[in-house]
Amino acid sequence: MNVSSLLPARRAPATPPPEAVPASSPAPKQRDAFFDNAKYLAIVLVAMGHAWEPLRGGSRAAAALYMTVYTFHMPAFVLISGYFSRSFDVRPDRLKRLITGVAVPYLLFEVAYTFFKRWAGDDPSYPITLLDPWYLTWFLIALFAWRLTTPLWRIARWPVALALLVAALATCSPNIGDDLDLQRVLQFLPFFVLGLHLRPEHFRMMRRREVRRLSVPVAAAAVVFAYWAVPRMNPAWLYRRDSAQELGAPWWAGPVMTFALFGCSMVLTVCFLAWVPRRRMWFTVLGAGTLYGYLLHGFLAKGSRFWDWYDHPWLHRPLGEIAVTAVAVAVVTALCTPPVQRMFRFAMEPRMEWAFRPTARPGGRAAADRPGSTETARTATASASR
Repeated sequence: MNVSSLLPARRAPATPPPEAVPASSPAPKQRDAFFDNAKYLAIVLVAMGHAWEPLRGGSRAAAALYMTVYTFHMPAFVLISGYFSRSFDVRPDRLKRLITGVAVPYLLFEVAYTFFKRWAGDDPSYPITLLDPWYLTWFLIALFAWRLTTPLWRIARWPVALALLVAALATCSPNIGDDLDLQRVLQFLPFFVLGLHLRPEHFRMMRRREVRRLSVPVAAAAVVFAYWAVPRMNPAWLYRRDSAQELGAPWWAGPVMTFALFGCSMVLTVCFLAWVPRRRMWFTVLGAGTLYGYLLHGFLAKGSRFWDWYDHPWLHRPLGEIAVTAVAVAVVTALCTPPVQRMFRFAMEPRMEWAFRPTARPGGRAAADRPGSTETARTATASASR
């Protein structure tokens, strides 16, 4: 599978870029600990799911947990991405952020993953192609497409219903092909569109005490159902990267599964968000680095398969499975930390001021023309806006 404003991106879309903030402007609004906590916990679930994938064959319990997590971890990720994209428009500074924060990382990591597969996967002929996202980079190209269409979803009369219709039609259209992973772009679209239309009060409703209490038996029932479904259901439905025909099912199964999975995913997403802490925790600061953890942990996740780490029989026993889970959590946590963010910011959040004309905020002058717009001021406001 496959982890911008989760966003895994470091900065929320509604906050103007550092170069567009006057040095004399007031400090930006403080980050919401709830959403940073949710982003961190969601990326942890993504890493756990990738770690469990090779364990499914020998453990029905591991397969059930895998199916349960895969039902909602990316939908939750996409939903929050949509929520933080509500203010996106075609303003020049936001288009610049879309390019530097999404498109450029896609290009860099698609090339990096390709060379990694050539080297670690012993596949020297594997081609470099930007039209066929490999492994985790699909999320970046999807986010780019979703963000660009945000103004359209904001004016549609029934946006979520329309997005569900698009997703349902995609599941019975095998001719869409693999270019830009359009099946995933279209099939995950309803979660992004729903996020665009959520308001803060909706998240407060999810965190009500009665919702938290009800979420426990609902989540437990979901695990039990997944245990029953393991030998009966193809987990590829949860990846949303294929049409029904490509999964060996009749065309009408695609729309049926679209609506069924959307309902199941949303129920479990609510259960997940109901238990996300609202206050600052030790891991809250890591929520700003989820895109780093998402993209970087892919090298270890794939490397573990290339280098046959899962061939050890002990890893397929209960203690081994627990150890694998703990290692996955520790690795993705480390990759979200500020030192790692500073190290890889050149690839994840490049400024690229050389590539763009100076932009001005509505009613203001270009950043380069304002008094006091020094490098020191930009650095200070950048730190504040993050």
